Amino acid sequence: MAEVVAGGLRGEWKTGPLRDEVRAILPFLEKLTLAPKEVGPVDVRKLREAGLSTEAIRDAIYICVAFNVIDRIADAFDFEVPAPHHVRSAAKFLLKMGYGG
Repeated sequence: MAEVVAGGLRGEWKTGPLRDEVRAILPFLEKLTLAPKEVGPVDVRKLREAGLSTEAIRDAIYICVAFNVIDRIADAFDFEVPAPHHVRSAAKFLLKMGYGG
């Protein structure tokens, strides 16, 4: 299931095989990222009408903000994204050894 969601997000997230709640929140998060001054109570009301709880909306906003900060820091320091095989190797290591190393 995670691969389907990740594939849907990497590809065409607007039409990918995503749950309704995820499909509802992604345009909101895009707007929050690209035009934060335009986000208002009407946007949140639409999310609640789509069935999202206040806690789910809050969690999504926190995650969005965290990724935006990380992205801006990475851009400022000109970080490079590792090649996919490096990411897979690191993931396997973390799964085997844990984060405590």
